Amino acid sequence: MGKLLGLDHGDKRFGIALSDAGKVIATPRFVVEGEDALWEKLYSLAREEDIEAVVLGLPLNMDGTEGPRARKVIEFSRVLEEKTGLPVHFHDERLSSFEAENALCEAGVYGSRRKSRVDMVAAQIILQGYLNQLNEEPPVTGD
Repeated sequence: MGKLLGLDHGDKRFGIALSDAGKVIATPRFVVEGEDALWEKLYSLAREEDIEAVVLGLPLNMDGTEGPRARKVIEFSRVLEEKTGLPVHFHDERLSSFEAENALCEAGVYGSRRKSRVDMVAAQIILQGYLNQLNEEPPVTGD
């Protein structure tokens, strides 16, 4: 059973998180600067960690519509699938960076340390949200 890779897409940096093999817990792993470094890291992780799919944060507008950033991420997802051969699943990331900033503040991480970690924590939040939905019990219906 393979793992899922969570990805927070940024203009300059990409946050990466990984699930456990049981797809229950997401753990922040890396922040990668630039697309060239991202492809290199993704190829090595796919081999080393038995990645079966990527969960990509989709930055929807607060009203749930797709804006320019969301369209950019959707276009990036096509390149990601083509280059890695991995399926891509989207997860709404509207407040993930805000939640990551808050979590790091509560943990006492400030300044440049916080800035360098917020993207991978955002990736963890995106992936954990996806895992939580994946593992939800379907509602019991009476017949």
